[in-house]
Order: sequence, then structure tokens, then C-alpha cells
Amino acid sequence: MLEAMQETQPHRQAKRARFVIPSRSDSFLAKFTDVAGGPLGSHSAPGAVSPGFFTVERVLIIFTIIAALLGVLIKGYCRANGWETPTHFYATCYSDFPELFRSRGLGEGVVPFFDREGLFEYPVIMGLIAGVTALMVPGSGLDLERTRGYFDLNATLVVAAWIVTVIATARINRRRPWDAAMVALAPGIVLSGFINWDMWAVALLAVGMYFFAREKPALAGVFIGLGTATKLYPVLILGAVLVLALRSGKLRAFFVTAGAAAASWLVVNVPIALMNFEGWRYFFEFTQDRPAGFSSPWFAYNLVAERLRWVQLGPETINSLALYLFVAVCALIALLGISAPRRPRMAQLVFLIVAAFILTNKVYSPQFVLWLVPLLALARPRWRDFLLWQAAEALHWGAVWMFLGQYTSGGSAQNNLDMPYYVLAVFLHMAATAYLMARVAIDIWDPRQDPVRTGRIDDPHGGVFDGARDWLRLDLARPSESLLPWRSAPKVTATLPDGSEGADGRDG
Repeated sequence: MLEAMQETQPHRQAKRARFVIPSRSDSFLAKFTDVAGGPLGSHSAPGAVSPGFFTVERVLIIFTIIAALLGVLIKGYCRANGWETPTHFYATCYSDFPELFRSRGLGEGVVPFFDREGLFEYPVIMGLIAGVTALMVPGSGLDLERTRGYFDLNATLVVAAWIVTVIATARINRRRPWDAAMVALAPGIVLSGFINWDMWAVALLAVGMYFFAREKPALAGVFIGLGTATKLYPVLILGAVLVLALRSGKLRAFFVTAGAAAASWLVVNVPIALMNFEGWRYFFEFTQDRPAGFSSPWFAYNLVAERLRWVQLGPETINSLALYLFVAVCALIALLGISAPRRPRMAQLVFLIVAAFILTNKVYSPQFVLWLVPLLALARPRWRDFLLWQAAEALHWGAVWMFLGQYTSGGSAQNNLDMPYYVLAVFLHMAATAYLMARVAIDIWDPRQDPVRTGRIDDPHGGVFDGARDWLRLDLARPSESLLPWRSAPKVTATLPDGSEGADGRDG
């Protein structure tokens, strides 16, 4: 009906879509509204009344900048005194930026992949970022001033990528832009955002998901491919696209997205491989041959096995077990996606797959928490669960530095964390992540518990899958009438006060 009205009356102003306000929709946040002057009035109309300068996106950017300044302050000791072992662990200001600047020849003009003598254990785009930013630091040598300059330059670029991630997350679901505040204020990003270049990959995937939500799978694939050329995990989104394509019968969306992703990845990687094949393949060899990384479940097991004199696991065994476990969990996720009474949302499946990869992978670095924050903000925007998870990650973040100070550097005993407590911190972060996976899986099986699917909303992140009918579904349990797929209401474009493109609302 609305479509017909829009065709016959094009002059009529598009219907405005109200924002979902967290203090109204989230019972946990509602308890703290007094701090901000009380709950929002029932007659207010966010998204329909001009906020003046302080639009949602501008407020989110301000939040991000404040959080970023706090993150830089945490690195303050090292910025003033240098990144030296083991003090950078005990001061909790460790960063790969200065470490690689000195140890990989970046400070001496080595650009990864272009210099045949230098080997770099990261994908192509990350290596190029590391090398090019080193060339931008004035002066010569490896003194503290240049090292600090390299850190500051890369930290600034990480903040820019952080802002891009926040804005993309806010725009993916125009009805719920405030969910991106989780990304802007995430303690995990504050603590770990400046450890490595992971935020670049996070931003590229967020932009890719934004374009997919806007029904532009080719552009989405381009950014997914670029993200994969920065850090491998963005390619996992294609698993979610495949499951939804099979369920809805819209296989073209998968082939276009996957084809564009493969093309953009090849455009980046093939020239480097042709120019310096040894340097290009080093990342893959290093990943294959390295032992279990710190904070992975495999590393924690080997620590316990060493103390109890059990059999320890070597790299080949861990590679096989990690792969088999990940494939098994992905098979369960695919079964859930195909058999759930209602088609899952895109963000839900992506979160489950990436979380499964993190839990089964043989490496877990503190900055990997960055991968999941935007995905959780889209998959299950509930602040209580989010903050509990972030608390567990913060505890692990502190534990790993206290453990590494002794394990890698033989630091003084009074600053160290004994192995059992470190292992407990590892399993706490794993348990918190597994809990979130369980909550998302429950939301998939019972959409009435899904905080996003209110007001007859289907999948604002799903692009061409939004509102699609089932083409393939395994009937493992007969759903109640209320769980059957809803027919998607026509999309409505809202004109926002700042003049930007409106929200994709649903006329419920």
C-alpha cells in the first residue's frame, strides 16, 4: 500500500522513522537515566526532531575521541619512557607498533614485501601500512623520539579507522544508531585498540557490511576482500552469506559478494606474490608452523600439561584439532541457520562464526576482541551482556601482561601472575564469549527474544535477504505461529534533520 502511495503521490514527504532509544528498549540502561537527566519523554521523536549540532553521529564521534584519548593515556608510561622489556608488560602499555618498528627493520627504511631481506608475519595490506607509516616518520635511527612518533602516527590512523567503524555500524541499522555507542566506548577497544593494526580490518569489514545492508553486494565484496588482505578473519562473513543465500534461494548475492571479495584480494596479493613470492608466503608459513599462541586454549592446555607432566600438543596436532573443531562448530551454526523457525539475521551468523574462530584458533591476542565488538553491537545490542563480556576481557587483558612479564622476560616475582591464575583468566574470557554465542543462538531459535526484531522488523543488516521468503529450511521442530517468517513491510526512507539519507524503517 505504501509503495502504491509513493508511486501515485511522489510529492508527499517520505515517512520519518523514529530511532530506537536504548534507555527505553534496554532495561539495564533504563536504570541509569537519572545520571543524564531522567528518561526520555514519551512524546519526544528522535530522528524526527532536529537535535541541532549534536546529531547522533557527531555524538558518537565525540564518544570515540574521548575513548581514544583514554586509550592513549594508558600507553603514557611507555610513550614517556620507551617500550622496553619487561616494563612495557608491567606498565600494561605494550604495543606491536614500536616493537616491530625496531625488530623488523621498519625504522631503518625496510618496507615489507618490497625488501627481500625483511620478512613480515602479517598479510599484505597490514605490512604495507606498517612500512609506509615508518617512512613518514622524520629523522633516522631507532631512538625514543622516532619510536614514539611511529606509535603516535599509527595510533592516530587507528582512531580514524575506529571512527569509520562506529559510523558504519550506526548506519547499517538506521533505526538503532545508538547501538554503535558500544563500539565507540568499548573498554576492550580502549585497552587493546593500539596494540596492532587490527582496527583497519575491522573498519573494512564494517564498511563491507554497510554496503551489503544497502543491497550493494559487489561493493561489499570489494571491502571484504580488502579486509581479508589486511587480516584473514573478514572472509568468514562469506559463510554467513552462503547460509542465508541457501535458505532464501538468493544465491546470486553470495556469488557476487564472494566473486568481488576474491577479485579485490587477488588485486592486492598477486602483484606482491609475483614480485616477492618468498616474502608473500612467509605469513602463511609462519601461521602454519608457529606453536600455540598466548591465551589460546591450546597454549593454556600446554601450560597445564607441562606442570602436570601430561603430553603436550605440537603445532601440527594443534592445527588439525583447531581446524576440525572450527569446521564442526561452523556446521552446527549452518544447521541452526537452515533449521531455525525464522531466517537468522546476517549479523547474528557473522558473530557466531567469528566467535567460533576466535575460540578454536591456535592464537588469541588481546586485540582480537576488536573483531567482535561491532558484530555484537549488531547481533545482540544488550548492554548488560556487553559489559559483563568486556569485564571478562579486561581481566584477561591485565592477566596476560602480568604473565608475559615473567614468561618471556624473567621479570621480578612480585610483578608476576602465576600460571594457574593466568589460565583461569583465559578460560574466563572464553566462557564469556561462549555465553554470548549461546545468547545469540537462543535469539535465532526464538526471535521473540531478539532485541532487534521488534515492530515487525526482519533483518536491517541483510540487504537482499531482508524480508525474503524461505527457499530451503530443515523442519527440525514445528514453530509456533508467532515464530513463522513475517512478510517484510515496505522500506521507508526517512529524512534526517542533518540532511543525511534517512533510516530504513519498517511500517509496522
